[in-house]
Amino acid sequence: MSGHLETAGVTLVDHPVLAHRVGALRDKHTDRDTFRQLAAEVTRFLAYEALRDLGTEEVLVDTPVSDGAPARRVNENVLVVPVLRAGLGMVQAIQEVVPLTDVAHVGLRRDEATLASEVYLNRLPRRLDGRRVIVCDPMLATGGSLIQVCDLVRDRGAREVLALCIIASVPGIAAFRAAQPTVRLFCAAVDPELNALGYIVPGLGDAGDRLFGPPD
Repeated sequence: MSGHLETAGVTLVDHPVLAHRVGALRDKHTDRDTFRQLAAEVTRFLAYEALRDLGTEEVLVDTPVSDGAPARRVNENVLVVPVLRAGLGMVQAIQEVVPLTDVAHVGLRRDEATLASEVYLNRLPRRLDGRRVIVCDPMLATGGSLIQVCDLVRDRGAREVLALCIIASVPGIAAFRAAQPTVRLFCAAVDPELNALGYIVPGLGDAGDRLFGPPD
C-alpha cells in the first residue's frame, strides 16, 4: 500500500503505525494523558507529510571526521494557527517537527443549536504576506470552523495555507473543498458521516474534552 492517498487536495496519510494510534484515540477507554500523547504522535506524522517542501538552505558543518561537509538547514518560519481549544493539542507536536515556528491563536465558539461558529479570539498578525500557515484542528466535522479560520488567514495575504486534522468527515471534506479549493488538507482518517449533533461518526467524541477535560 502506498505511503499516502491523495485526491482533490486532500491527503489521507496511510501508514500502519499511524492507523494503530488512530484506533487507540477512538477507544473511549483511552485515558486523557494517553490521548494527548497519541494526538501529538499523530500530529507529528501529519506535519512531516505536509511539509515535505519546507524551505531550506545549503550549509557546511564540521563532522567528527571531516570539516566542511555539505548539509541542509531549514530556513522557513511557519506560522501555526490552532483552532481553540482542541487545536492546542497539536501545537507542541508541530513545533517539535518544524525548527522555526510562530504561533497565533484563533478561537471559535459554536452555537449548539445551529452548529454555526463565531470568532471570539483572533491573534493573527495583521499581514501574512509570503508566509506559509498551518491551521490545525483535530476534527473536521461540518467544516465550518476550519473554513472560517482559513478565510481569516487568506485575507491577510498568506502565501500558502495547509490544514491538519486527525479525523475528517466525508461531508466536512466536501464543504471544505468547495469553500477552500486552494488549501491542502492532511488527515489521518476519514469517517463517513455526522450525527444530529454534528459529531463525526464513528469519530472519537469531543477532541477538546478528551484532551483537556469538559468545560465547567
